Amino acid sequence: MEGLTINTEFRQFVEDEVLPLTTLSADQFWEDVQSLVEEFSPINAALLAKRDDLQAQIDTWHKQNDYAAVGIETYQQFLTDIGYLVDEGEDFAIQTNRVDAEIATMAGPQLVVPMKNARFALNAVNARWGSLYDSLYGTDVIDRSGKLAPTSSYNPERGQEVINRGRKFLDETLPLAGCSHTEVFEYRVENEQFVALVNDGSQTGLKQPQQFVAYDGPEATPTALFFKHNGLLVELVIDPNSSIGKADTAGVGDIRLESALTAIMDCEDSVAAVDSEEKIEVYRNCLGLMTGDLEETVNKGGKSFVRKMQKNTVHTRADGMRHFISRRSLMFIRNVGHLMTINTIRDSHGAAIPEGILDGIITALIGSIDVRKELDSEILNSREGSIYIVKPKMHGPEEVAFTCALFSRIEQMLGLSANTIKLGIMDEERRTTVNLKACIREAKHRCVFINTGFLDRTGDEIHTSMEAGPFMLKDQIKTQPWIAAYENWNVDIGLACGLQGRAQIGKGMWAKPDEMAEMMAVKIGHPLAGANTAWVPSPTAATLHAMHYHQVDVFAEQEKIKLRDRASLQDLLTIPLLTETLTAEQVEQELENNIQGILGYVVRWIDQGIGCSKVPDINNVGLMEDRATLRISSQHIANWLHHDLCTKAQVLSIMQRMAAVVDEQNQDDPDYRPMADDTDNNMAFNAAKFLIFLGCDQPNGYTEPLLHHYRIEQKAQFA
Repeated sequence: MEGLTINTEFRQFVEDEVLPLTTLSADQFWEDVQSLVEEFSPINAALLAKRDDLQAQIDTWHKQNDYAAVGIETYQQFLTDIGYLVDEGEDFAIQTNRVDAEIATMAGPQLVVPMKNARFALNAVNARWGSLYDSLYGTDVIDRSGKLAPTSSYNPERGQEVINRGRKFLDETLPLAGCSHTEVFEYRVENEQFVALVNDGSQTGLKQPQQFVAYDGPEATPTALFFKHNGLLVELVIDPNSSIGKADTAGVGDIRLESALTAIMDCEDSVAAVDSEEKIEVYRNCLGLMTGDLEETVNKGGKSFVRKMQKNTVHTRADGMRHFISRRSLMFIRNVGHLMTINTIRDSHGAAIPEGILDGIITALIGSIDVRKELDSEILNSREGSIYIVKPKMHGPEEVAFTCALFSRIEQMLGLSANTIKLGIMDEERRTTVNLKACIREAKHRCVFINTGFLDRTGDEIHTSMEAGPFMLKDQIKTQPWIAAYENWNVDIGLACGLQGRAQIGKGMWAKPDEMAEMMAVKIGHPLAGANTAWVPSPTAATLHAMHYHQVDVFAEQEKIKLRDRASLQDLLTIPLLTETLTAEQVEQELENNIQGILGYVVRWIDQGIGCSKVPDINNVGLMEDRATLRISSQHIANWLHHDLCTKAQVLSIMQRMAAVVDEQNQDDPDYRPMADDTDNNMAFNAAKFLIFLGCDQPNGYTEPLLHHYRIEQKAQFA
């Protein structure tokens, strides 16, 4: 039997750039990789076959039964009989240890960024801290009309409103004893205490003196003061010589907030990596993040500079001792799921190996470089010596068990102690949601994260129940009982399984990066729901969303939530099928919305290899799009076609119209290739077309097989 066939450039990357930073020999490493691939690839294939078998049984049942007529109890029993629903077992609590505080005992925003894009990755890891002043001044959180409108130069009236909002935040978060921060003309440190000098000649301190943490500079004229509230740090920058500080009564130049506590560096939905060249790019960025060497030259405003990872800083505690402050987000790495294979490595039979297995091996190998660093290293991701991997698109407890077994085998080959590799479980597939307790049980020694994601979860809901009937309008789906049950169930199960104080319970992305005022009004619902983290689309959004975690004590909310009744499994199993007759206009508008979004995303994916970007919708509102949004939109149209709410000719006609709209929206992009002039021969247009027309046949409705196919074809055509 012959061994592995390994892409030459990939082998060189591993042997020349990665392995020298470990104690592993190349020969032993590749021998272990081959053994692992031979052991786990057949299990991976069997799990995918079981998905297909369960789906076939569900399709047959819906064809033979009227779901609405037979009742939810009959449907639930059927799912139990075929092994889709499993016994959740006795109560238990996870036993995960060596978990960093950013995950276990702190609450704050989380960024998700494509690891293939070095600039985005650096922005994310450096988003642990953000300027509240910049975030307020530069967004619509402050009204942009009249005297407060942004101008080409600094608008002092808008700036004063920023300062006013900042003082209000300080009063709410760091209240003084007997007065407001608006009455202070000087901040200082005296006798190991924080002191505020007030306009009336008096002085005061904090209502809760223990909130004062550290400072920089002389006691009488500090340059920075650090405080803690709800576990998060707040930095008061004192700089009376700065442009902002000059106009501030107390010389405050900025208020900086601890913002993105954690960041998910993504190899999956936000990334287009279809071959060895692109996978090496992803892994090389991962290596740079773990070594601290990643840097990127950025051109902005006619100037260029090199962006690097922030280093931790040292400050003075009130008692004179040194105080260390982390300046980088703690990083998770999100691997791909179980579905796709990649020919970067071929097995002894010449077959491309599962990409998820490759991701697990290489990202853990790179992560092992971090866990072997000294604790005083300038660039250290995990002070607890853990590697954090998020695993998406797992279907049920068997697939979670497979992932845990894979991680155990990888730990053995890398010489890591058991359970060094921690697991984040994405609760985004229906079979995982309804069996969530059993899924967490399988990972009870590794689980550090569960979260909800409306988009993938709805895409899977549609595909799983494709034969049940036509689904509601997308906006209506969001209001149905099953989605509320899904969001509550995730928190209920997480708390019941002991995640509080050991792991993150997370919520999904805010998809409108330019609509920050709306985000501030809506997204406070996530910490109120008991989530100690939630996804945001940018460092600015992270700083703004951090304010919510000062307003809400998440862990106190979790204590209240523990007292409520668990969300209903029957609500979870209630399929959001259409119950009304839609007008022709409603159908047309829904198709236009879906199709415009599909084309706007797919054309960048296929032609430029952009896996996640802000794509203008049909109303020119920028929305964050990735494969999850593509999955729900393509499955929704496929469902309507399948149940004759629209026709293939109608969909094609709208696609051709929307191609022209998307072309116009991208006319200022010099790398953009128009679609509308020759849709028959345009790779991106054809990819979008078949995502819809072949949607019923795609495994679990996933978009990767077709996207990868057409991206590879496009690269070959323009090589």
